[in-house]
Amino acid sequence: MKNWQNTLIAPSLSLREALQTINDVGCQMALVVDGERRLLGTLSDGDARRALLRGVTLDTPVSEAMHVTPTVVRNHEDRETRLGLMKLHGFHQLPIVDSDGHIVGLETVDDYLNVPTREESVVIMAGGLGSRLKELTRETPKPMLNVGSRPILETIVRSFSEQGFRRFYLAVNYKAEQIEAHFGDGSRFGIEVHYLREQQRMGTAGALSLLPAEIDHPIVVTNADLLTKANYAAMIEDHLATRADATMGVRKYEMQVPFGVVQEKEGRISSVIEKPVHQFMVSAGMYVLSPSALKLVPRDQFFDMPTLFDAITEKGLYARSHHVDGYWLDIGQPSDFERANHDFHEVFR
Repeated sequence: MKNWQNTLIAPSLSLREALQTINDVGCQMALVVDGERRLLGTLSDGDARRALLRGVTLDTPVSEAMHVTPTVVRNHEDRETRLGLMKLHGFHQLPIVDSDGHIVGLETVDDYLNVPTREESVVIMAGGLGSRLKELTRETPKPMLNVGSRPILETIVRSFSEQGFRRFYLAVNYKAEQIEAHFGDGSRFGIEVHYLREQQRMGTAGALSLLPAEIDHPIVVTNADLLTKANYAAMIEDHLATRADATMGVRKYEMQVPFGVVQEKEGRISSVIEKPVHQFMVSAGMYVLSPSALKLVPRDQFFDMPTLFDAITEKGLYARSHHVDGYWLDIGQPSDFERANHDFHEVFR
């Protein structure tokens, strides 16, 4: 649902005001959240009716009428899973939450009846050498290596297309002719494909300077070796709702020290922590960039995405993070390629 933020209400709101919200939004449900947008419960027409039959008044707080254990879906779940859950329970709406319980969307049956075409362009960085895959990329660029029944890049494009994206820019360099021969103008995939032809290595952001100057809306940028079930449409909606200049997809990464870590000072041991796990937030290789951020990319030069985000913050622009949960695989090493082929039929079909 595009305007799902309009369904958010506080638990202290009166039942009368909540019903007015439901009526105004027209989706038959309101989402009850705390100050940090954690989902506390839902209020449907039926919940309100049952509360009134119990004897509450229209001035009663929503917290006394809401359903406190609603069925939800995580934001990493794919469309087929969400639709199956809605069919199983006969739901017309389904709240979407992240791993911390924050509400990030509201899925409705109408979302599946007609997926709207999105105006945002997608830029896929497909010009790398893929040198870490060694012999696999000697004759074939990494984005064109088959994972399952089709090239990695085709799976990425299909995932975007299923979410309503139609305009694609493929940044190409190494063995670009193979990519261009496969995708052409995109018409056989029902999309529009253009090419950003790098005459030299331009890093993970440099090719953005080759985009047409007339682009006046946010764009999605992703790597061509990234398999994920991320909801890019939701990422854009959050980007727009927060008026961000740049959004970086991030995810948790854990690293375990294989030894006991000693805490000591001047030779005196205070503790020993056995094989501690350190957790970091890392870039997931997916971004939403507004025109204000794109203007900071120098023309026809090598330029990396971390450098761009440094420039964004130095200029005082707003760079935000968007947590990405669920299936995510960066195909960098031969072992990653093997895992991708193992996962393909289960995850992407």
